[in-house]
Amino acid sequence: MQLNAATPEPRESKLVSRTEEYALRAAVCLASRYGEGSVRARDMARATGIPANYLSKILHQLAKAGVVISERGRTGGFRLASPPAAVVLASVVAPFEPQVQRTRCLLGLSECSDSNPCGAHEKWRVIKEATLQFLEGTTLADVIEGGDPDAAHC
Repeated sequence: MQLNAATPEPRESKLVSRTEEYALRAAVCLASRYGEGSVRARDMARATGIPANYLSKILHQLAKAGVVISERGRTGGFRLASPPAAVVLASVVAPFEPQVQRTRCLLGLSECSDSNPCGAHEKWRVIKEATLQFLEGTTLADVIEGGDPDAAHC
């Protein structure tokens, strides 16, 4: 296929949305500072490069879901509601894309199922299941302990 000026560039396919990516980055940031008190949203936005208004909405959604605690006042901000070892990545992304949406067809077909599969169904199912296992089996502690300590950028 040849691209011309009228043809849009192909988009990169991602297993998580940008909002979920930002939520994970924010949660990793908070996990890396667990036990140090609250982190202000604007400080976290500056450190992570996430747009401040977008991050604020994400953090409030995570607070509503019980993943983080929001504290008001001069020393307020956000902190994890549980120790990093008790927070699985699935709980961080769940408020933004429920599991039922993760089961959608790669090709966007409404009739795609195990009994009526599209051409990509079987291979895509394997990837979806592996992604779900990763999100459900990986904690924030696993992420911060498994990489460069500066990678949290917080």
